[in-house]
Amino acid sequence: METTEIAEWVRAAQAGSAEAFSQLVTQFEMNVFGVALRRLRNRTEAAELTQDVFIQVYRKLDQLREPERFAGWLKRITVRMAINRAVRRPPEFAQDPATFGGQGCPRATPLESLLVGERADAVRGGLDRLRELDRVTLLAFYFEGQSLIEMSDRFRSPVGTIKRRLHTARARLREELDNLQPA
Repeated sequence: METTEIAEWVRAAQAGSAEAFSQLVTQFEMNVFGVALRRLRNRTEAAELTQDVFIQVYRKLDQLREPERFAGWLKRITVRMAINRAVRRPPEFAQDPATFGGQGCPRATPLESLLVGERADAVRGGLDRLRELDRVTLLAFYFEGQSLIEMSDRFRSPVGTIKRRLHTARARLREELDNLQPA
């Protein structure tokens, strides 16, 4: 492929031609994939990175001042994005599947199951004995998973007030649960 033809496609793509950009992708897709694969050593990651590179190129194509240098510009983007991805991903450790075969979750004994159930009943009972506002506040935060901002909207109160209500409601629940403990 000649540099002048590539430069024409770049200029057309910069002018908004989707067909010209498609030609660029078709022409350079395997090159980008190859660079990504050499850097990442993982075909799936390289394929994802190839897509991400062309999205980035599409967004930044208007910043390329010299269309004749498209190939080098594209390669720099690919290398930079591959390095960023490699640095940010967690390390992989290969293990024989048999290694994890013996590692199961410990089975709860009947006594442990009974104790967990009793604790849950105690918490439910403590919640039932709280004032309505304390109970609703704790349920919204801990059981419904609402954020402080969502609770602020729901209760029509500032976030600071919601924080104070949570603190107070937790303290009152702790008192209720402490009252259940034998002296």
